[in-house]
Amino acid sequence: MSKKNKNKKLKKTLVEKMLDQKKIPYEQVSFATVQQGDVKQMDTSILDEDEHLVYKTLVCEGNKISPIVGVIPITEHLSMKKLAKASGNKKCELLPLKKLVATTGYVHGANTPIGIYEQHHFPIYLDKEMLDHDQIIVSSGEVGRSIKINPKQLQKITEADFVDLIE
Repeated sequence: MSKKNKNKKLKKTLVEKMLDQKKIPYEQVSFATVQQGDVKQMDTSILDEDEHLVYKTLVCEGNKISPIVGVIPITEHLSMKKLAKASGNKKCELLPLKKLVATTGYVHGANTPIGIYEQHHFPIYLDKEMLDHDQIIVSSGEVGRSIKINPKQLQKITEADFVDLIE
């Protein structure tokens, strides 16, 4: 391998190293980041029609079981009622931003269902629309870094349930 190609290869995140250990196939993806207020976020605008393949990981608090994690397309809104029902709660709400790092170990924009499950075993709920695709994109634990993975592999490694989560 030439030096030029070696420098282009992305350094693996902890999530990617974990997937390698478990022999789960994935593909590295990186996005430019944009600063919005005091929060850094991925710029997925380069995807155009494939933007619906990028999934966001939302951490919520339930009134009985908490925290809980919902994973939905970045283009959609999470139905709190549906997530509450799926998780055995009467109601739930997004975890306040100030509690995010202490709860998950990840900053806003870097939450990953794989890392959260591996570290904390919080209940994970994946939107069932994910099953319509061979590959989806989720964060790999750093802002601007993601992985392309088969939804069934994601479900297997996170012991998640596929449910309807979209408003």
